[in-house]
Amino acid sequence: MDHDEARTRILDAAEKLFYDRGIQSVGMDELRTTAGVSLKRLYQCFPAKHDLVEAYLRRRDARWRTTLAAYVTEHADTPDARPLAVFDWLHDWFSAPDFRGCAFINSFGELGATSDGVGRVAREHKRALLSYLTDLARDAGVTEPAAMGAQLSLLVDGAITTAAVSGDPSTARQARTAAAALLAAGASGG
Repeated sequence: MDHDEARTRILDAAEKLFYDRGIQSVGMDELRTTAGVSLKRLYQCFPAKHDLVEAYLRRRDARWRTTLAAYVTEHADTPDARPLAVFDWLHDWFSAPDFRGCAFINSFGELGATSDGVGRVAREHKRALLSYLTDLARDAGVTEPAAMGAQLSLLVDGAITTAAVSGDPSTARQARTAAAALLAAGASGG
């Protein structure tokens, strides 16, 4: 097994285990076993657990945002419909049996106070999401897209957290209703 294949297998195992159970509850030996690599190969790919955690979060960020953007593009025919499509995608995600909330909020809650890297990656993810939502608001013709992007971001994070705690995917629908009211007010300058 070459370095790239081993790295991919380790990241796949980390994503499943860390997201399902949390970072601190998963040891390197369990990761090695799940990935099917030797401990030596694991440490060649990721010299320390924090290196693996940051790589896991960066890969999850890229996948999460790519999947979201593809859904929005595919399911929303007009720029006005795109911000609300975000909440439709969230509902689908919340309905998945393996949904455990936001990996970035979860990781920050576990390690943000002790790991600068986790905090940095979580903040980068949230800034990228904010930028995406601001762009959607701008394209939809909202008069103050930066403010709208921030409001939509709060609705997204609130819906994710509430769905994770309550187990109720309908929080996405409730957040969508609030987003529609905000977007209508923002389009009229209200």
